[in-house]
Amino acid sequence: MHARSVPLNKAQTELCRRLNYDFANPALLERALTHRSRSAEHYERLEFLGDSVLNFVISSELYARFPELTEGELTRLRASLVKQESLALVARRLALGESLMLGAGELKSGGFDRDSILADSLEALFGAVYLDGGIEPAAALIRRLFLPALEGLDPRSVPKDPKTRLQEYLQKQALPTPIYTVIEATGDPHNQRFVVECRLPGLGLETRGEGGTRRAAEQEAARAALERLESP
Repeated sequence: MHARSVPLNKAQTELCRRLNYDFANPALLERALTHRSRSAEHYERLEFLGDSVLNFVISSELYARFPELTEGELTRLRASLVKQESLALVARRLALGESLMLGAGELKSGGFDRDSILADSLEALFGAVYLDGGIEPAAALIRRLFLPALEGLDPRSVPKDPKTRLQEYLQKQALPTPIYTVIEATGDPHNQRFVVECRLPGLGLETRGEGGTRRAAEQEAARAALERLESP
């Protein structure tokens, strides 16, 4: 995106102040704050980029902070930091919802405070900063915003996710790995709901889970399978 003059409104100007970052190309900030319900020029491509930048920076931080942890342990720590709920919390601390540009339907339904939209727009914001200023300011921003979570991180307190726990349970029993299948996907592209089936071939067990992403639905299906397996 080429630099062009875009006047910032009051909320966007305040957001830049809270970010401690001034955009050389304000059009990138505008794109990062625009939901697809508002315009065809929305934040989803920036979100894709920002997700990668965020994961790289957090991975680098965890690698340096916890030299004794294995790959799997580092992966679980990273997942605990970059999950939707955690990103939405950071977005709320920035009052990011006040700057979002949403369509009328999303405004009426409270989209400015929905976890999924806040998390996605925060990642888009990281992508915008990266394109505008490079990796150094993007990494500095991410480290600053996630510092409280990083400082308070206890590797021993991060449980394994349901899919990992289910996989390990089956491995101990020398049973086949679970098969996850999307049964249903409904809703608009920006607000989808997935239903996923988890099938355990070695046990003849099938469970289902729902979520706003395929991964979240898979986790819920795995959780349901574990509850069935661990129940007396």
